[in-house]
Amino acid sequence: MLVVACVFCLCSLLTGSRLPTLLDRIQKEGVLTVASRNGPTTYYQGIDGYTGFDYELLRGFAEYLDVKLEIVEEEDLGHIFNAIAARDVHMGAAGLTVTDKRRQVVDFSQPYLHVTQQVIYRSNSPKPKSIEDLIGEEILVIGNSSHAERLRELKREHPDLVWNERQDIEMLDLLEMVHNKKVTYAVVDSNALEMNSSVYPRALAAFDITEPEPLAWALPKITDHSLQQAANHYLTQLEHSGELAEITESFYGHVGHINYSGALVFTKRLRTRLPKWREKIEAAAKETNLDWQLLAALSYQESHWNPRAKSPTGVRGFMMLTLNTAREMGVKSRLDPDQSINGGARYFRKMYDRLSDDIVEPDRTWLALAAYNIGFLHLQDARKITQDQGGNPNLWSDIRERLPLLTKRQYYKQTRYGYARGHEAVSYVNNIRNFYNVIAWKEQERAKQEALAAEENETDKPLGYESIISSALEELEIINAM
Repeated sequence: MLVVACVFCLCSLLTGSRLPTLLDRIQKEGVLTVASRNGPTTYYQGIDGYTGFDYELLRGFAEYLDVKLEIVEEEDLGHIFNAIAARDVHMGAAGLTVTDKRRQVVDFSQPYLHVTQQVIYRSNSPKPKSIEDLIGEEILVIGNSSHAERLRELKREHPDLVWNERQDIEMLDLLEMVHNKKVTYAVVDSNALEMNSSVYPRALAAFDITEPEPLAWALPKITDHSLQQAANHYLTQLEHSGELAEITESFYGHVGHINYSGALVFTKRLRTRLPKWREKIEAAAKETNLDWQLLAALSYQESHWNPRAKSPTGVRGFMMLTLNTAREMGVKSRLDPDQSINGGARYFRKMYDRLSDDIVEPDRTWLALAAYNIGFLHLQDARKITQDQGGNPNLWSDIRERLPLLTKRQYYKQTRYGYARGHEAVSYVNNIRNFYNVIAWKEQERAKQEALAAEENETDKPLGYESIISSALEELEIINAM
């Protein structure tokens, strides 16, 4: 009995004295340190703090671990992998593609998204159809990227293929360069092209150079897999609960809904019209406790920032108010931009506040926008159809599938308020989400340029939208001809 007791005590001591795992240390210190790269598909500073697809996943993972998230910004993708290998950070997350070469230096979590590498070209240039068409041409890619890695693989079969690499650029920069004829060809991920097609509509996909590839978090290649296991468990839970699909929809569910000519017009008016009305929009947003960039996107969808706009159905002004809505909001002249902007902001706020308390962001905003367009009561009909069909009446992703049913007699005859152009409401919300993302990203770029200019005392350089969005002369001629 004495021997058994001694063995039990010894085992207890050994068990209690095990070395803490990486996950143990992170939770004890209370901080998860992640290397990332600033950009519209990863993370960026929004009006209410950091946002972005990768950031939202990381924020949720930090909450899952009950720790604080700390982002270490790295411009060079190679530095991200070096920091992980050197254990300077706990992991990396920047839209990182899983490749065999990268697997030699880091481990990866399970994938959370799949993308395809695409060669892009300018719309009015000859469209390349294969790698052979790129021989002898100017190609630019991000340094230390999976794109550069893929081109090196292709070079084995095409020895004359050459390209340039830069570490100080992001995929958005490549899109802008191709759009503005600063470079002939580039390689980007499909999600980056889709998300920013409204900003740089002349940058188009030529062909794919890969099959769909997984994006995942990168972790140290060590025998301690505790953090990797926790990440996989979190991502699995996120997928099974449907939350991963909701986050993906939130950032990518609206892409590709602005046509080419519409994107060109928006690019011009963002530069020429918005600065004239920004102060009034910001004031109305502040008064109604709204995001001014959202109100700007809403008003662009309504009138293209034209205070004298008029539709065939009789709605007028900057916010395109109906006569009934104008009376309800106390707007005496719909053509008065101050009255229209303030009245439209208050009306949107009314739709927002009228929604059920159990509808949360971002769905609350998308549903309020739909109500602004189609009417609150028609939206309620669509929510009821959604619920009757087993969907979630509080999720925009579910409701947008049913809104078009309001045009079909077999459905609208069973609703309380009847026929409505539900498909238009879907396009309406998707367009505003596109416009909003462009405005928010450009605003961040403008703020960065102002900060840089202040540091360098470059007061003689023009700032704001004039310095951010440059359009070629031929583009302006095309737009002016519309």
